[in-house]
Amino acid sequence: MRRRSLLIAVPAGLATLAACGDEGSDSGKASDTASPTDPAASAAPSPKIVDGPLPAITAGTKFGEKPTVAKGTGEPSKDLAVRTVIAGGGRTVAENDYIVANYLGQIWATAKVFDNSYDRKTPLLIQLSQGSIIDGWRYGLSGRKTGSRVEMAVPPTWGYGEQGNAQAGIKGTDTLVFVIDIEGTYNASSSAQGTDVPQDDAALPEVGTNTDGKAPSIEVPKTDAPTGLVAEYVIEGDGPEVAADSTVLVQYKGVLWDTGKEFDSSYSRKALTSFSLQQVVKGWAQGLTGKKVGSRVLIVIPPELGYGDNPPQGSGIEKDSTLVFSVDILAAM
Repeated sequence: MRRRSLLIAVPAGLATLAACGDEGSDSGKASDTASPTDPAASAAPSPKIVDGPLPAITAGTKFGEKPTVAKGTGEPSKDLAVRTVIAGGGRTVAENDYIVANYLGQIWATAKVFDNSYDRKTPLLIQLSQGSIIDGWRYGLSGRKTGSRVEMAVPPTWGYGEQGNAQAGIKGTDTLVFVIDIEGTYNASSSAQGTDVPQDDAALPEVGTNTDGKAPSIEVPKTDAPTGLVAEYVIEGDGPEVAADSTVLVQYKGVLWDTGKEFDSSYSRKALTSFSLQQVVKGWAQGLTGKKVGSRVLIVIPPELGYGDNPPQGSGIEKDSTLVFSVDILAAM
């Protein structure tokens, strides 16, 4: 079982994709460390952001390297201290974006490391939204650029609050120090990025190749649906391949083969969706496994790999429907 910090739940907007009866999945279980995804109840005012004091990074000073951070000297600031250690030149992070980042967290007074993603060799994929992450990250990373290394000292008010996190040895009075390498940021305007792949099979739906953040068109042919699963590149990205147990961040649109009618779309909600492939219908899990991050994929799902004779109530999906999806794989962990 891969150890993760991210606490994964099936988002409300993905109700039509959730698999049933999959209680054996471990993807919703918490790790045994405190991560920034374990927020205190957020009712704190916006912090004043200052540039220090912050402990020195004494080793692992390059972007992507696991850092070693000195113990804090003296009293930490009561404000949120944030410093860009390495300035990246990528896209600017905004509140409510999803980010992909490696990080290390330790306690100011003792330098005790309570969590880090570098040893797991899996970056964190998380939304910078209230209730999803501690406020120190939400405020401290907004306005920073991808490719940046950011160090911050987070007082309890914008960390785990007065209750702390006893499991991780964090007291309610502890200021926390984080070093964060921001690898990517994504929002509702994000799209696949790669090379268009010819769509030569007239028996398959044709998917639009626009990458402007708007929903692509899906033109379903007036032929019989394929009897097996189809998973083909529309745009081929150059990122790592998605694993069978990956959590992915996607834009998607789904239509019915028989009518071409849209029944679900992240574009219409203007919100990206993140989920584990162990939590969705088999057609999605099998169709996305092995595909590259950055790609747009056409998935045609026959009933036995979708919902068969038991579609979600109110979804607009009839029994034994063949489903057609365009899926942009933005990130995976």
